[in-house]
Amino acid sequence: MVLGILKEQNFNRVSIAPSATKKLTAMGIKPVIEHGAGEKSGFSDHLYVENGFATASREDILSKTDIVLSISPVADAEMHKMKKDAIYISMYAPYQNAEVVNHLASFPVNVVSMDMIPRTTLAQSMDILSSMASLAGYKAVLKAADHYNNMFPMMMTAAGTIPPTKVMILGAGVAGLQAIATAKRLGAVVEAFDTRAAAKEEVMSLGATFVEVEGAADDRGAGGYAVQQSDEYLARQRALVQERALKSNIVIATAQVRGRKAPLLITEDTINNMKPGSVIVDLAASTGGNCAYTENNKTIAKNGVIIIGNSDLADELNGVASTLYSNNILNFLQIVVKDGVATLNEENEIIKSALISKAK
Repeated sequence: MVLGILKEQNFNRVSIAPSATKKLTAMGIKPVIEHGAGEKSGFSDHLYVENGFATASREDILSKTDIVLSISPVADAEMHKMKKDAIYISMYAPYQNAEVVNHLASFPVNVVSMDMIPRTTLAQSMDILSSMASLAGYKAVLKAADHYNNMFPMMMTAAGTIPPTKVMILGAGVAGLQAIATAKRLGAVVEAFDTRAAAKEEVMSLGATFVEVEGAADDRGAGGYAVQQSDEYLARQRALVQERALKSNIVIATAQVRGRKAPLLITEDTINNMKPGSVIVDLAASTGGNCAYTENNKTIAKNGVIIIGNSDLADELNGVASTLYSNNILNFLQIVVKDGVATLNEENEIIKSALISKAK
């Protein structure tokens, strides 16, 4: 069985790292990578060849391999070039656009969307969203520090005492928790909001203050995702966020509801009254943003407040992001491929969730 790895058109990452050879070989898989696919991640073609990969053109990978990998979905014209009954693994985010599933049904390939892996203990090692969110949370704090005109830790000097930076985290999921941990390591005073009651203990275990808004909707059946809240709850939350934001120097916004527009938590009025020099990093930018002024993939300034809208900061850590993505893919392939034969067994809950279109 041949696995083909495509060069990304929209990302700096690559879907399989050179270190994957041993596990792929154990599964009976021969890996072939498109020329130059790993260069932006620091993995040369020579390094892949040294590790047992073959290199090939994009056309050959599309038309001749049994399993095709890419992070960003390829164009329809390239889907038509794939072998009949091939398995194509990418990230389609059908929870944001349900129509994509019907569209994919016209192609004679099996499509797996890795962002549909369930967030269960059994599937944790394959959870690409968590892997990338963790890196994004880390990078968000570094990004904020880069744009902030002060330093994070308290420092006592002969010239006077420098107070610690106050950081507020909105959303204590994977990205938020990593942001808390990173900000704390840098010496900041950190507090965090989250609608999920289960997040309180995790936030406090990292040394941050948990700011709770009473009356959140029950999220126990949401599989670890935040759920839609009532308008009344969101109004109370915005009021409390404004109160705390006015005292903060940096805000890292990560709050998202799967399949919906991101909740607006930082209003225009809040920003207009924040301290000049404050920084907001909005990781929810691609789904509308948690901040009123957020523009996706742009850094802007409003009333002296810098607002960074970027939902894909993991791509700026492309070396480690590629390695983690590769490990997630390998762990998924291990439940699909045995002795060089791929079986998409839908009795397996992980495969059933991730397989969004079957070859006809």
